Amino acid sequence: MKNFFLSLILLTFAMTQIHSQEKKTELSFYTGIFDVIDKEGDDKATMFGLEHKNSELFRNTFLGRISPITGGFLTDKNSAYFYTGVQATYNLGMINIKPSFAPGFYEKGDGKKLGSPLEFKSEIKIDLDIFENSKIGFSYSHLSNNDWGDVNPGTDNQTVTFSQKF
Repeated sequence: MKNFFLSLILLTFAMTQIHSQEKKTELSFYTGIFDVIDKEGDDKATMFGLEHKNSELFRNTFLGRISPITGGFLTDKNSAYFYTGVQATYNLGMINIKPSFAPGFYEKGDGKKLGSPLEFKSEIKIDLDIFENSKIGFSYSHLSNNDWGDVNPGTDNQTVTFSQKF
């Protein structure tokens, strides 16, 4: 699985070197730890995900530059989460701070029971511009159902992200 994502990242980088026109779509590939604060030690899992953002679909507001995001991730315990939501972007030179909120659909698979198919993801991402149209970053996210499910243990996740504009 790691080789697949490494190949995908290298292919993405190679494709961007071919295109010199303005890039409008941003894809982010990420991997990390699902349920990083697992007190029992039985639900921690490796996660792999993909997120899409179109830079033309944004609004400058008093809260910052807001744009829609759509994505999903899978864990090595066959859990899956698919979401769509909003992300704010604050540029500080080469560093970008990106808080986001996204409701989505969670399927437990063989992983952690979160109590409801409807889960909410809140995330803070910090990334660094490394090449033209490329970023690498770190994110911390939390999934929770706001006590709308039969249980609400929540999960905290940490990921490393590579983003590329096309």
